[in-house]
Amino acid sequence: MIRRRFGIFAIIFSILLGTTLTGVYAKGNSAVIQADSINVRSGPGLSYPVIGSLKKGKEVAYLSTSDDWLEIDWNGQTGWIASWLTSKNLANSETPKTIVSKVNSLNIRTSPSIGSAIVGRMNAGEEAIKTGTDGEWTAITFRGMEGWVHHEYITEIDTAQTPEPSPAPAKAGGSNMFTVTVDALHVRKKADQSSKKVGMVHKGDTFAVKEIDGNWVKINFSKKKEGWVYSFHGTFSGESSKKDTAQSKLDQVTALTNGTNIRSEATTSSEVVLRANAGEKFQVLRDEGDWYKIALPDGGEAYIAKWVVSDDRIPVFKLDEPKKKQEREPGTLKGLTIAIDAGHGGNDRGTTGARGTDEKELTLLTAELLESKLKAAGAEVIMTRDTDTYVSLRKRVAVGHQHAVDAFVSLHYDANPDSSITGFTTYYTKKTQKGLAESINKGLGSNVTLRNRGVQPANYLVLRENMQDAILIELGFLSNPSEERILTTEVFREQASYGIYQGLLDYFDSK
Repeated sequence: MIRRRFGIFAIIFSILLGTTLTGVYAKGNSAVIQADSINVRSGPGLSYPVIGSLKKGKEVAYLSTSDDWLEIDWNGQTGWIASWLTSKNLANSETPKTIVSKVNSLNIRTSPSIGSAIVGRMNAGEEAIKTGTDGEWTAITFRGMEGWVHHEYITEIDTAQTPEPSPAPAKAGGSNMFTVTVDALHVRKKADQSSKKVGMVHKGDTFAVKEIDGNWVKINFSKKKEGWVYSFHGTFSGESSKKDTAQSKLDQVTALTNGTNIRSEATTSSEVVLRANAGEKFQVLRDEGDWYKIALPDGGEAYIAKWVVSDDRIPVFKLDEPKKKQEREPGTLKGLTIAIDAGHGGNDRGTTGARGTDEKELTLLTAELLESKLKAAGAEVIMTRDTDTYVSLRKRVAVGHQHAVDAFVSLHYDANPDSSITGFTTYYTKKTQKGLAESINKGLGSNVTLRNRGVQPANYLVLRENMQDAILIELGFLSNPSEERILTTEVFREQASYGIYQGLLDYFDSK
């Protein structure tokens, strides 16, 4: 029984170090295995029994998704594989599709969930390229930005039906502007969070977009200097116009759905002379109540209802203004927002200790104690989960992005097939995270009696994909029976949560 548990520990450890997801939701519902070997499980979680395995390079069709898991047909029964160890099958890629927003201010989110962070918005009539699906959500690329929109608010069309969406401008002076929506934003030399800082811009500053690379925007932030900023901390808009916005004549309107009726007269009972597809644009000749008189491609004239089109006067919608934070007070955590990430939960039990302890229960108990200490010190605390529920890794990261947290602390308990191994470890992935890791590791070392395994680099997804200061702590080995007895006591959790609090306080006092 113990040997079986150790096997599970090794599997969990290897999966946690998995590769970056690069488009799991493949066209045609197929994916390709990227790890050397991955397990097929009976349910969507690491706690479900292993019923088989798949080798690297194997193409599989999947039937549905559940958070970070893909459902497949495994020898006539339902099986589940970890989506983050797969990639989309490019060989079966279909002709790219274009989607058109049917509404103003359509949220573009970091993941297919209403709880994930908003990275941008589309107005009615604007177009984007569809790159995948997940249930009721559609993955898109919009002005170089990748994200997810709900299918209810879009119309899908073939690329051949409408001209391709205008790409993001490569030069300053184009139609796109970027406005900063946070108090201060670092400008970096390259489109990477670890790249050298070359300047800083502030809330309300607006810049012409020179180039877009994924979720990064290149701007000229002074006469002779340029750099990259993260698009999550600002909003795009059209360049300010010198036209009289009160003018009655519109340049053009855009159909929002396929099969939009264009009629001979300004009434729904008149003859349909043409049907337009989503994304098609028409020159407006005159505004007539609830209708527009438009010019047809053949030179004729007809009418289209206002409620089925978008027009040039649609206002640009900005992301909600972030709350203004309190000033940071030395010796306290006032003015700071901290995310506490209690590892695992729900159908993902995490590690099971030599004496039967479930990791998911200990991480939540520890998170709750830490939360109370941080709040008492004045911090605003965001919990990625506060109940026994499953939260996907990407959603955990998105929660931190959405709240623009100052630090992200992920709590775990460790395991190893070698039951003699003991101690706590503090992990980081990016160089920018190392300072926080060192400070918290020092705080823990001063308060708990376990062996200190130090600060170590590791390729964890919640650190790798995180734009904030982020660390992951393994608070001891449940696979060691003696250490498990210590870890399950309230005294240890009290000491550990105080050590983490002390490390956070020292880190921000030193900045």
